Amino acid sequence: MLLVLSVALAAVSLCVVAAGTLGWRRRAGHSAAGQAIIRLLMVVLGLLALVIAALLGAISRPLHARDLGQWESADPALRAWYESLMQPDVPTASCCGVADAYFCDDYGLRDGKPSCVISDDRDDASRGRPHVEIGTVIEIPPNKLKWDKGNPTGRGVVFMSRNRYVFCYVQPGGA
Repeated sequence: MLLVLSVALAAVSLCVVAAGTLGWRRRAGHSAAGQAIIRLLMVVLGLLALVIAALLGAISRPLHARDLGQWESADPALRAWYESLMQPDVPTASCCGVADAYFCDDYGLRDGKPSCVISDDRDDASRGRPHVEIGTVIEIPPNKLKWDKGNPTGRGVVFMSRNRYVFCYVQPGGA
């Protein structure tokens, strides 16, 4: 959607730049200096819109999981599963990878909010991720619950950023 918006904005901005550069016929009641200022403003605003369109186009590209070498000894099927997961509310964005994944079991409602409890005792350094203490309760936003893929780990898996923003939660079970 952002890509379509950026293309449309780029087209409009190029038209505005062309109109400002080429100028319009002089209209009665407008001075030549006044019309020159208007044309200059059209060029500047058109170029600004073109820059915004380029930025929108750049951020509309899909995100990719980071690989810090943690996949070197991983099972290829498990690696493919991690790499295939996309965020349920942003289907063009990856859930990220093993460097952002923690086993998080005991999924349920706590104070009426979906959450899980970190149960991951795997080495953090080899996965390139910050340590999260076992027993830490992680609140899972409902829009981050992923139910469309199996889970070959047999454990609940939460994908989080370094500041604990939840990308996805994949329920245990299925293969």
